[in-house]
Amino acid sequence: MTGEFDEIRRLIDLLAALPGLGPVSSRRIVLQLLKSRQGRLMEISEAMRRASEAVQICTACGNFCAGQLCTICRAADRDNGEICVVQDISDLWAMERSSAFKGRYHVLGGVLSMLDNVGPEDLRIPELENRVVKEGISEVILALGTTVDGQTTAHYIADRLAQADVRVTSIGRGVPMGGELDFLDDGTITAAMQGRREY
Repeated sequence: MTGEFDEIRRLIDLLAALPGLGPVSSRRIVLQLLKSRQGRLMEISEAMRRASEAVQICTACGNFCAGQLCTICRAADRDNGEICVVQDISDLWAMERSSAFKGRYHVLGGVLSMLDNVGPEDLRIPELENRVVKEGISEVILALGTTVDGQTTAHYIADRLAQADVRVTSIGRGVPMGGELDFLDDGTITAAMQGRREY
């Protein structure tokens, strides 16, 4: 594709870079959108523009929100002294979908990884330590994936919180080795939360 198709190629390439989409799926999506450009394409374009302007990051937990704090952090009935630590926002959403946890969350923004040059300074670990002290947290639940990087991160956080007056637990049974929360079904997440163990 050249000339007048450069815009189409760019749109396909942008979509193909998203998780779960490849060149073939992206091409199909773009073709379908362009066929109905007065309908879905314009609606999606407008929705993406509005989201880009309105969506912010919660200053407390790292979730998406429309103001300074997300609805979970603002909810009085979620202030039960428990914080569930997750790798990414998609993991937080997976936990919420399962209804297995009724406390608050803390999104790290990734996991420690030597291969990807992600160190402690690149994650929201200091913010977690501050919350444990300031919010009087009684339990920190490490709900990180059972990948090597996820478990390395969990060990690091547990060591950092060892001197704090807080119980540190990890989600338990049901999570397969190498598993990530976003890909687990609701029942597995619920079982893992109920079977959490001391770290």
